[in-house]
Amino acid sequence: MEVARKTLLARLERMAEFQQRGEDLENSLAECKRLLEEAQGRLEYVEGVKTEGEADEAREAELEKVQAEVTKLKKDEKAFEKMMEEHRREEKKLPWNVDTISREGFSKSVFNVEPETQEETEKVEKRETFVETHSEQIKHFGLLRRWDDSQKYLSDSPHLVCEETANCLVSISIDFEMDEKHALMEQVAHQAIVMQFILDLARTLHVDPRGCFRQFFSKIKNADKPYQDAFDHELELLKDRIRSCAQIRLESAAEEMEEEERQRRLGPGGLDPVEVYQSLPKEMQKSFDEKNVEMLQDAVSKLEPEEGKFHLRRCIDSGLWVPESEEGEEEEEDEEEE
Repeated sequence: MEVARKTLLARLERMAEFQQRGEDLENSLAECKRLLEEAQGRLEYVEGVKTEGEADEAREAELEKVQAEVTKLKKDEKAFEKMMEEHRREEKKLPWNVDTISREGFSKSVFNVEPETQEETEKVEKRETFVETHSEQIKHFGLLRRWDDSQKYLSDSPHLVCEETANCLVSISIDFEMDEKHALMEQVAHQAIVMQFILDLARTLHVDPRGCFRQFFSKIKNADKPYQDAFDHELELLKDRIRSCAQIRLESAAEEMEEEERQRRLGPGGLDPVEVYQSLPKEMQKSFDEKNVEMLQDAVSKLEPEEGKFHLRRCIDSGLWVPESEEGEEEEEDEEEE
């Protein structure tokens, strides 16, 4: 059941990332087209302006600048269009199921996903490198409590304004919850929502998130009730997901530890002594509790011969009972005679 759940979570994570990548590409392409249209408009204006002397030199410098901008934006547009075509081809290869037809909005997860393609492998490696390089900065940001402190820290470290930081903050929150550090979990979860709102605002405005985080802080510090309520609502949803994820991970870890312990205690015949003990008749269990060999022999004698041999063999194979060598040889001789 746990394996199935992990498989489902992994599939949902891959699908969410795939769809998010598509949305980001669409937004980036739209923003690139908008900027290109504006740059072309400025180019037409500068080309139409007639000046003399120093003004003409300034016009030529501006013309070169705008022409270079237009050239770059055209290259970016072609690159985004190519990436969009590749994304659509990948999308056509996806099987139709409930995950590809619909998905829950604003549901970021932080489960470890096994990469399936070279592109995904590179993406995962890039993400891991970023987190490893900036882990201390991300954790520091996650523990900030004042709006002004958060804004200043991002002003000094604008590279942190990205999806990787948001996901890393959620991961840190889960670790805190698993360690029963609930207050720290809630604090870092708050900062994860801050980062997510900045990213959502950037997508809405079609701008680089590093260029709009100040706008978010200005908005949240002077927020009207609906906006603040939306922020608080998303924060509560995230904390619920974090608690759920932490519980799943704890249960999974407990199951793994239990299985490891079971493997360590397996007897020479590959049987678990605990399971064998629980399957024994009450009188045999009592003899093991009291470590009384005579009581064990008496309990076995009261059973049908085949049943007695069955239980004894399982006790030996599990290591629950290690008979004396002579008894073992006699038992083997009895079996050979039979």
